[in-house]
Amino acid sequence: MSRVCQLTGTKANNGMAVSHSHIRTKKLQQANLQQRRLWWEEEKKWVNIKVSTRALKTIQKKGLGKYARSLGVDLNKI
Repeated sequence: MSRVCQLTGTKANNGMAVSHSHIRTKKLQQANLQQRRLWWEEEKKWVNIKVSTRALKTIQKKGLGKYARSLGVDLNKI
């Protein structure tokens, strides 16, 4: 499975690693993804999901169901 957040769609970013002598080489800045088992209150069940840490903070603030609805994600398909 690819390294993409299942809620927000966050994925790797292309960037440059710059050395002391200013030589630039390409690198990938990967998203900080975590595999989590989260409680979905509306359906009263657990959901296994690969989610970024930034999205986890928002889930703690808003709740999983409300946050998924605001992003237009159907949790039944995950």
